[in-house]
Amino acid sequence: MIDMPQTRGKLTQDRALADLTWLRVGGPADWFYQPADREDLAAFLAALPEDLPVFPMGVGSNLIVRDGGLRAVVIRLGRGFNTITVEAGNRLRVGAAALDAHVARKAADAGVDLTFLRTIPGAIGGAVRMNAGCYGTYLADCLVEATAVTRRGEVVTLTPADLNLQYRQSDLPEGWVLTEALLEGPAGAPDDLHAKMEDQLARRDASQPTKERTAGSTFRNPAGFSSTGRADDSQELKAWKVIDEAGLRGARRGGAQMSEKHPNFLINTGGASAADLEELGEEVRKKVFQNSGIRLDWEIRRVGDPA
Repeated sequence: MIDMPQTRGKLTQDRALADLTWLRVGGPADWFYQPADREDLAAFLAALPEDLPVFPMGVGSNLIVRDGGLRAVVIRLGRGFNTITVEAGNRLRVGAAALDAHVARKAADAGVDLTFLRTIPGAIGGAVRMNAGCYGTYLADCLVEATAVTRRGEVVTLTPADLNLQYRQSDLPEGWVLTEALLEGPAGAPDDLHAKMEDQLARRDASQPTKERTAGSTFRNPAGFSSTGRADDSQELKAWKVIDEAGLRGARRGGAQMSEKHPNFLINTGGASAADLEELGEEVRKKVFQNSGIRLDWEIRRVGDPA
């Protein structure tokens, strides 16, 4: 029996995770921890046995948890980690659990252009970790610094250089938990920024299966990117296009399907297992390579054990 640390937060054993992911699949976590605040999180991690893996989980928007679940302590930040505070100099200090869309709206109210966040699913912690972006702007373009708690319970401040932000990835060490980010954007008129976001939402809804059960883009675009994560448009290929060219629009496996509307979106049509979703994705990768010689890389994170 593992002697788990005392906490002011909530610690649950064998917590089902399927209801916490957008794709609604996956087995349980051995332990599920919701810290009361940053000090509680730091004390918990400092006291946690070093051989216990830690997995920080956001809102599950970009995640497949395999059917056998996670042999780890899953940490999910909630209330107290979702604050959004406007600071001087077109800056916002944002908790890691704050939703990207909420940050974009609050920034627009304050006349700060972080509109690219409006259509990105998920929360700021995941957006920083994955250097999320769209419409040609990435977290690397607006991140001033981030705060994290290390696996040993130390609170550290990280610069974009420390994180080495690149296309859809960072060098955040395993088991470190992002708790806050300081963002800075260009100034803009609030009405114009809100109108810009409405246009982005309309464009997204017209081209993506936003009413389906998905986890955002399944695969990264197979392209050349600069060290800051910006796409080189002269080299860029679109994942959806090579999937479509391989004849995989609408492809199915069990309850999993590649969207008819946008073939780089993996859908749980109802009753899909994590295995259905991952195996369909792997089939798509294989057939795209056979058709075009292009190797697609997953953008959705897959974690845990098979059933």
